[in-house]
Amino acid sequence: MSPAASVVTIELEQPGHGPQIDALAEAAFGPGRFAKTAYRLRRGTVPIPDLCFVALADGRLIGSVRLSPITIGGTPALLLGPLVVDPDYKNRGHGLALLKASITAARQAGHRLIILVGDAPYYARAGFRPIPRGQVRLPGPVDPDRLLALELVEGALAGATGMARPAPAEASTPLSIPCGGERGEEQNQSGESGQQRQRPDTAQNGRLGRLQPDPVAAVK
Repeated sequence: MSPAASVVTIELEQPGHGPQIDALAEAAFGPGRFAKTAYRLRRGTVPIPDLCFVALADGRLIGSVRLSPITIGGTPALLLGPLVVDPDYKNRGHGLALLKASITAARQAGHRLIILVGDAPYYARAGFRPIPRGQVRLPGPVDPDRLLALELVEGALAGATGMARPAPAEASTPLSIPCGGERGEEQNQSGESGQQRQRPDTAQNGRLGRLQPDPVAAVK
């Protein structure tokens, strides 16, 4: 079925999705992604299962977004990424739909702040804004114009100053092996059962419904 005719749904990531997510990231970003500062920051932590979503086109995984726990100068925060969409399904609003699902879940779970490294004009659609220069430092080089934040609670960014680091392992429930593992950050080899995790605001089978077309740019 062509991308235009596919029924695309947003669902919580499941343990078995890991290899497909890894393949998408490899195709989109290549092996050079592991040298990127954002990937290096995710090493030593794991994504939070209830904040990670996939896009499925008639059951086939065509997109993914993850949120991982970090601290900024000791203040808890979340790091968004990678966000990836199959090239055949880009510019149809699926990346933005994944973003909104993860942001909504994070807000409902009581998190206060999300940061990421990415294209400012694209992520502005989801409410992200540049972080004041020098306020937040990452463990490697990053273009300050691409270091963005979204406050889930007003004023949360003001309280986050200093070096961003992976959160302690006990701060999250494992969904996959620690980011930056031997076979890549998106690998998912948890022994967790395949039982569907559902949020109260999702429809039956954990789906958020068919996505409406909304042109978006490719993102990392």
